[in-house]
Amino acid sequence: MSDARPDTLRAKRVLLLQGPVGPFFRRLAKLLQAAGAEVHKVNFNGGDCLFYPTDAMTWRGHPGDWPQFLARLLEQRRIDIVLLFGDCRPIHRVARAVAQQHGVKVGAFEEGYLRPNFITFEQFGVNGYSRIPRRAEFYRHLPCRPATAERDVGSTFRYAALWSVFYYLAAAIGRPWFPHYRHHRRLALSELFPWLRSAWRKALHRFTERAMLGLLTNALHRKFYLVPLQMSLDSQVRQHSDFRSVARFIRHVVRSFAERAPADASLVIKHHPLDRGFHDYSRLIGRLRAQFRLGARLLYVHDQHLPTLFESMRGAVVINSTAGLSALSHDAPVKVCGVAIYDVRGLTFQGSLDDFWLEADSFRPDPDLLRRFRAHLIERTQINGSFYARGIDATASAALASVARTLRAPDMQPAAARERPSAASRPSDSATLRIYASRAMHTQPAAALEQASDAPEQSDSATLRIFASRAT
Repeated sequence: MSDARPDTLRAKRVLLLQGPVGPFFRRLAKLLQAAGAEVHKVNFNGGDCLFYPTDAMTWRGHPGDWPQFLARLLEQRRIDIVLLFGDCRPIHRVARAVAQQHGVKVGAFEEGYLRPNFITFEQFGVNGYSRIPRRAEFYRHLPCRPATAERDVGSTFRYAALWSVFYYLAAAIGRPWFPHYRHHRRLALSELFPWLRSAWRKALHRFTERAMLGLLTNALHRKFYLVPLQMSLDSQVRQHSDFRSVARFIRHVVRSFAERAPADASLVIKHHPLDRGFHDYSRLIGRLRAQFRLGARLLYVHDQHLPTLFESMRGAVVINSTAGLSALSHDAPVKVCGVAIYDVRGLTFQGSLDDFWLEADSFRPDPDLLRRFRAHLIERTQINGSFYARGIDATASAALASVARTLRAPDMQPAAARERPSAASRPSDSATLRIYASRAMHTQPAAALEQASDAPEQSDSATLRIFASRAT
């Protein structure tokens, strides 16, 4: 358990909500129980039941009743910490707010900030919800530790794809038993077809873009700006930026580039590989190319080797993608257009996007600051491993230590929240949560989350009160 004392988890009560697709949460639960913790699990659909089939509760109620159900569960089971994957999913956003009101800690898992060899675990939440300091001075005063060796987890795509297929099949089959459940993306057998389309498009792009890497690394070397896109349903886009969609981000960047970038510069928009089968921005980019008369200066690419592009580009523009952090490690200027943990003065360009096109050449990330930031990020938030691939037991064991550290950490919740109010003692907030839960889980996921988007400094309760006022 690393630096966690053996008795840290003894007699602690842990609640698991939705985890990553696959057996990771089941493995983690067994380790928690072996360490003396009492583990409770809530399943929300057939996919959850497939990977956690026993010793779990099933929630089949109306979304508006989820806050009250969870509040009673936290009280009756005396839960110490709630663990979840994806803190921006509608059910998990409600869970974070309810846990905060009841003085219960939250541990959020997510894909790694540093990929592919890490996963993320943070108290309070990730990215815009993260408590990682954003001040350069904090990191400049940290000791400069030598980099630790990383275990290479290898390729995880085929494992993640396999678990996803099983999960969506089980969720689709079990849908009659969970009539009120709304996933953050569509849960239907038809969702398998985009993965088949993805394989076809990958083969197609390998042929149509066979000369693209040579063009970008030779004729356009240091003459193009790169825009690595995020997935169309990435909750980090909707929750932690001003863009309601990736398409709006594309329009924003292309307009700025056309109006302010040097005439000899090109703009390369790179599609996210996991979004290949779901969305195609060719028509949008074609219209923008014609509208702004960019011609060959605006390129749209897919499966090009990202590290190679980082070495040849002039700079990168991102919303809050982890690709931006990777670009920094290649000594490249990066402009962040959303809320990202690495958007720190000295690491990223702090001026406007309009100014970035002309000033990127004179900006470089501070290598010493980046080294200290990266070391702190790994120490506090990253686990060397994978949710899906080989070594999942080792990853779960490391996650166990992170959970133990979170339970030992000082309680930073507001004093009022630490009093553990009863489920009925906060009628106004409970009503707000019911409105939010009902709207968020009965509306199309993207629209619901757009309506409830919040600034990172707002508490969950404040955010939900704003949402309720708009909804009513």
